Amino acid sequence: METLLAFLFVLSVLVFVHEYGHYWVAIRNGVKVEAFSIGFGPELFGWYDKKGTRWKVSLLPLGGYVKMFGDMNPASAGQRDDLDDEERKHAFHHKGLAARAAIVFAGPLANFLFAIIVFTVLFAAVGQQRALPVVGEVVDGSPAAIAELQSQDRISAINGQPIDWFSELSDVIRANAGTPVSLSVLRDGQEIEVQVTPEAVTSGEGDDVESFGRLGVTAGAFETQRDGIIDATGKAFSSTWNLIAQTMSALGEMISGERDSSELGGPIRIAQMSGEVAEGGIGPLLFFMAYLSISLGLINLMPVPVLDGGHLVFYAIEAVRGKPLGAKAQEYGFRLGAGLVFSLIIFATWNDLTQLGVWNFFKGLAG
Repeated sequence: METLLAFLFVLSVLVFVHEYGHYWVAIRNGVKVEAFSIGFGPELFGWYDKKGTRWKVSLLPLGGYVKMFGDMNPASAGQRDDLDDEERKHAFHHKGLAARAAIVFAGPLANFLFAIIVFTVLFAAVGQQRALPVVGEVVDGSPAAIAELQSQDRISAINGQPIDWFSELSDVIRANAGTPVSLSVLRDGQEIEVQVTPEAVTSGEGDDVESFGRLGVTAGAFETQRDGIIDATGKAFSSTWNLIAQTMSALGEMISGERDSSELGGPIRIAQMSGEVAEGGIGPLLFFMAYLSISLGLINLMPVPVLDGGHLVFYAIEAVRGKPLGAKAQEYGFRLGAGLVFSLIIFATWNDLTQLGVWNFFKGLAG
């Protein structure tokens, strides 16, 4: 039950953020919004606001939509042709090209902005846990053991250069495979000098072989570091950009076959992970939501009809041609896009069931 509730909370928040981006920009461009729905299918409950928009929660909680005035359906695929001049002033499809593009792009943009806000809160309020240069466990037979380093030793400097974090120690050790280094160590209130030669270690195969140094210790102490709002905001932008780049790179590797497509997860895996991260507290849950928000924004920008990216492609074609594509061409495009999206959902769900061992379970029953 906790997993289901965590999943519904995470998905509902992200869907609301995405759709509110569309809604907010649409209202400011004079478009009337008929419905704002969290979920699909029959309405469970809802209400009307002063602008006449029906805000509702629907039965199937796997998405949502904003239905704008003049649309034939929630996907904005097709438009009504029975509007009079006054009604056209408030219809989405009768707005200028720039306004329509801005309304469509606002959904994914809202997801990216949400991630930036969440990361800013995490860095400024929750903070990041960083490892101090304190020895935790010492691996038997490692260079650290040979140099007689002990648990709770605090390394204050390397080769005379002061350090504050375990990551600084790790960077120097990795860069000095087989080369002796001098460590200034605080032990029982006294500083001693320790000479140690990092072990040379290799990883990878073929052209990807990497050689680096290893000391043989784990971090033994941690400290929570909180940033000021300016630094936190800068880190939030950087983290969002890095996650966008990593996600795009991973998708490219899956398409090219360099990466196993079984890593692609669907609703079941998201639900499972929502429950797991929720058990870790508010910090991990917020990070997970920010990551999913970025993924949702990127997926919606894919140039597939039905998705926001497909609409933007149609608008780009309209800008070049000076007029929109014909109704038939758009209709076939939306049908193709719907088929692709549906196929992707089936494939991702198949991966989820495979990872959970459902198919092996049925095979066992059949055998």
